Amino acid sequence: MPGAVCVRRYPAPAVNRREILRYAGVRGEAPGIEPLLDDCLREAAPLLVYRVCFREFPVTAQDGGLDLGFARTGSADLKRNLAGCPRLVLFAATVGLGPDRLVGKYSRLSPSRALLLQAVGAERIESLCDVFAQELAGEAAARGLSPRPRFSPGYGDFPLSVQREIFGALDCPRSIGVSLNESLLMTPSKSVTAVIGLAPAGQGNACPASGCGGCGRKDCSVRRET
Repeated sequence: MPGAVCVRRYPAPAVNRREILRYAGVRGEAPGIEPLLDDCLREAAPLLVYRVCFREFPVTAQDGGLDLGFARTGSADLKRNLAGCPRLVLFAATVGLGPDRLVGKYSRLSPSRALLLQAVGAERIESLCDVFAQELAGEAAARGLSPRPRFSPGYGDFPLSVQREIFGALDCPRSIGVSLNESLLMTPSKSVTAVIGLAPAGQGNACPASGCGGCGRKDCSVRRET
């Protein structure tokens, strides 16, 4: 794995309906939502792909910041996440253009369906990232390493601008069909980039915060309760 860009394709992860409804902003009772969600899942399923590309790099401290092997950063939040990690895995994941096309199709025809399809796409990409992280944990254990929680550009003070270096390191357009525009937005939109630190076994949980817990942004509409 070290050095080269690897690409993996996955079967559909198990669906977490509760997470879909959370992404859709559904709170409490919502009569009629379950049948609509069933329809959305049936329509989206054949259009989804599950692809991940990744590459391993060394991590070194430099001038008060970090040299990540593909970029340098002064992010204090990422430095805390990667404390004690001599290596990291950089990855990008996508579920393809299916959710974008369906949301575009229904944005005027049925806003409620479009909202749920947007949430389905969000849950699908997060579930894919979780599956990849779990697989990586098993592989890392065989090397005497333990992964830290994934950390994405935009978490805390880790800037979105590092996306340019990430796309250069992983060649995302060729590897998994994900592109980056001048505004640092990804297409397909249901795509994720992140780093996962690899620490010596026994240190992997030194930074327990992951996902929402690892991000200092408190005004996010889909932030989980912590």
